[in-house]
Amino acid sequence: MAANEILAIGMFVSFIALVFTGFPVAWLLGGLAVVFSALAVVLEADFNLATGMDWNYTSLTVERIWNVMENWVMVALPMFILMGLLLDRSGIANQLMHSFARLFGSLRGGLAITVTVIGLMLAATTGIIGASVVLLALLGLPAMLQQNYDKSLAAGTVCAVGTLGILIPPSIMLVLMADRMSMSVGDLFLGAVFPGALLGGLYIAYILLVGWLQPEKAPAAPTEPFDWSAVKDLFWAILPPAFLILAVLGSIFQGWATPTEAAGVGAAGALLLAVLKRQMSKAVMQEVLQETTRTTAYIFAVLLGATAFSLVLRGLGGDELIEGALMSLPFEPTGIIVAILVATFLLGFFLDWIELTLIVLPLVAPVVGNLGFDPVWFTILFAVCLQTSFLTPPVGFAIFYLKGVAPEGIEVTTIYRGVVPFIALQVIGMLIIFNWQAVVTWLPAQAYG
Repeated sequence: MAANEILAIGMFVSFIALVFTGFPVAWLLGGLAVVFSALAVVLEADFNLATGMDWNYTSLTVERIWNVMENWVMVALPMFILMGLLLDRSGIANQLMHSFARLFGSLRGGLAITVTVIGLMLAATTGIIGASVVLLALLGLPAMLQQNYDKSLAAGTVCAVGTLGILIPPSIMLVLMADRMSMSVGDLFLGAVFPGALLGGLYIAYILLVGWLQPEKAPAAPTEPFDWSAVKDLFWAILPPAFLILAVLGSIFQGWATPTEAAGVGAAGALLLAVLKRQMSKAVMQEVLQETTRTTAYIFAVLLGATAFSLVLRGLGGDELIEGALMSLPFEPTGIIVAILVATFLLGFFLDWIELTLIVLPLVAPVVGNLGFDPVWFTILFAVCLQTSFLTPPVGFAIFYLKGVAPEGIEVTTIYRGVVPFIALQVIGMLIIFNWQAVVTWLPAQAYG
């Protein structure tokens, strides 16, 4: 094995091992890039070992980071984050919860279905996992527990539905993926619409099935009758988020605005809704801006570290090494895709979606392209696979978000039991998308010919 291949393997293994130390991932990525690039240059210059790295190559890191930071598409990230946090503080979800509870409450599992529908609407407006999970937990979890819902079912529903925001557009994960893959954000947004709806439909079907087979786990709730006044309340509750969805996604899909411009429109619309609902004080606005800054800084710190890491790994021949390993598997092309997804699923137990998006996806994308698969289809399939990383221990962030705001009696083990069926539903959704590519490709083809 050549010196550069040994260094490439050592670099990747070191990252996996050091993740468990709890040290910030951004500094791990950047630090490993510095250490291994210096090591490669020294071995090449002083020991005449062929590492493929010299000082001229390592200087490309500055240029690459500069290109990342001046990318206009990335401006959409803080705008979508700001939009989601503003909606979180506007009180729109509370109104939706009351209105949909009157519609579905009389069904077995009706409150869980209400949480799922609201989660789908929040996913199409916020795209922020933490905000969605916390908001759904505060609004829906106490109501379900009060109606004697099974604790695991209630907790699992909140966790699973809250993660839909990372997939359903406008999704900050899809914006990052489009940047890493040099793809159209609009293509990925359109491609994710039906998969997101599919997962939401699977969740609702499962809840209805539990309510039918085990009514004691998801009993019907006594609610006010659903009359014309309830219809009017539901209409006025749906109107604000529908307006925002139309303004953001409609402007992108119709070609009237770029994703970056649409993100600005969405942030302005969310601010307007919050002001009209009299939920925006100086203190709340300051809190929203601080949280937006922290979240954006975290994402960009990891992005810069991953940029340096991937550049050094490529310089050492890591991408060719991974491609060769995948292509040498004794599988057909579809078997190689399955192997990539299984590896991604397992890595999701230990790594955040940001690291997997910025490191793993660019490494496996050339392999997928060489095998002749549609890049939009594979990217959305990869995104659905990453969504499960929010539900799998030990790095299941949705579980931690829920535990932080859950009432007494909801233990971590209870949440773990609750998310297992929803992880299985995610796998079923992936199988459907894997076998019927039109679930992803049909809408972009209709929109853009």
